[in-house]
Amino acid sequence: MTSPQESRAASPGPGPLRTRALTREASRARRLLAAGQWRPAAADSAAAAAVLARLSAPLPVRRAAPARTSATDRDRRLQRLLRTTLHHLDAGAVSPPAAALLAGVARAFLPWHTVPNPPLAAAAPGYGLAAAPADGPAVPATDAAEALLPGLIALFATLSAASPPGTVPLTPPVACWRVRHDGRFRHYARPAPGVWTAETVGCGACGATTGPWTVTCDWRTMTLGCPCGKVTHDHGLAFSEVWLLLPDR
Repeated sequence: MTSPQESRAASPGPGPLRTRALTREASRARRLLAAGQWRPAAADSAAAAAVLARLSAPLPVRRAAPARTSATDRDRRLQRLLRTTLHHLDAGAVSPPAAALLAGVARAFLPWHTVPNPPLAAAAPGYGLAAAPADGPAVPATDAAEALLPGLIALFATLSAASPPGTVPLTPPVACWRVRHDGRFRHYARPAPGVWTAETVGCGACGATTGPWTVTCDWRTMTLGCPCGKVTHDHGLAFSEVWLLLPDR
């Protein structure tokens, strides 16, 4: 996989991709898979296969396509990769190490959440992307993101491969983490195609909505701790609605 430094060099955009978590989790996954310490369960392999299909998707073949069309095709491939990753991250079916890896991928490809096709409703998730520079619109770092694809294809091909018959899944432990977050969390739902709802999460004890929250995650569940001392598991938030809003780790 391309290092963050190499990604910065290749990027035409306003800043580096947030690849710290991806670099860490991808390296860890490779090591565990090579040592036989992670034998993926069926849900992990199925999610990896779905993400692999997006990673390796070819670009459309268009004759004499203008540069703008080609750029849109490239961004659309990355956006589909991000949305597929978010779907499996938030579905809650994968193991903790798979969730940590998917979250790292989502973190890196987050700039494509609304590029080139924004969600259809104003209430759809907003993940706090950096504002456009004053001298013009922000340009997604497409070259840097595409440089990550070959390494990720190799990793997800290994992860999606079926375990030999008779083998028992083996899931390595993943460290729990805790981080502080100042601000609101918004829980999003999609009751119908093109219809989104959003609700600000508040403390059930004191009603506070802006924290500072103490977020604790074991990659199966997340808890929110309020300054008043109330700790809740019943916030209804998806992984992406919490994890992607936190500082890069």
